[in-house]
Amino acid sequence: MSDHPPIEAYAEIDSTNAEARRRAEAGSAGPVWITAGRQTAGRGRRGRAWSTETGNLAATLLTTTDLPAAEAAQLSFVAALAACDLADTCLGAGAARLKWPNDVLVFGRKAVGILVESGARPDGRLWLAVGIGVNLAHAPHDTERPATSFAEHMAGPPPKPLDALEVLAGRFESWRKLWVTQGFPPIAEGWTARAHGLGERCEARLPNRTLSGVAEGMDPDGALRLRLDDGALERVTAGDVFFGEP
Repeated sequence: MSDHPPIEAYAEIDSTNAEARRRAEAGSAGPVWITAGRQTAGRGRRGRAWSTETGNLAATLLTTTDLPAAEAAQLSFVAALAACDLADTCLGAGAARLKWPNDVLVFGRKAVGILVESGARPDGRLWLAVGIGVNLAHAPHDTERPATSFAEHMAGPPPKPLDALEVLAGRFESWRKLWVTQGFPPIAEGWTARAHGLGERCEARLPNRTLSGVAEGMDPDGALRLRLDDGALERVTAGDVFFGEP
């Protein structure tokens, strides 16, 4: 008996997150992992396309929660930690670092994308679709930031997507149980231990403005603390953060 929700695998699908949404809107509560060998219309954050080539992992956990949306969004950090564990399992401890809020960098380049979507159920609870895409065998080239794949750092072949998902789903469940029983502090602690760029200068591109300063750490609610050049402290709750990147 596995220590994670069941996995349903498809050869091809438009998007695992879209399938999770369809099921949720039809009344399904999960929890279930939905994965596909190939996505024809995968999506990343802010509507960006997310390509899933054969050999890469595309998976979405459909689940429900009683928590309000702001707290439920903390699952994106749980997903990032699980993906970090997967990378370390395949590539060695310390291979992966986390860039706020949930980018998983492998030797400094992006290797994982995470997209959490949610909606209201008729019973008042929220459904959550936690989408995770992992560049196991291939990395895209036409990306905003440098990307990499696990295969580029392995002597042998990368893990097969379903084998990788077994590890990912198990690690996700371990972190999720910690989150459910102890709240966000152990997640924040785990994230901070693997954080990329803390204490370094960065640029935060927010929906309506751009800020520059030094990333000081993560608040207990998941916000990034940014010390501005004039000494003021800004809490970043949404946006993209760039460290020493063009």
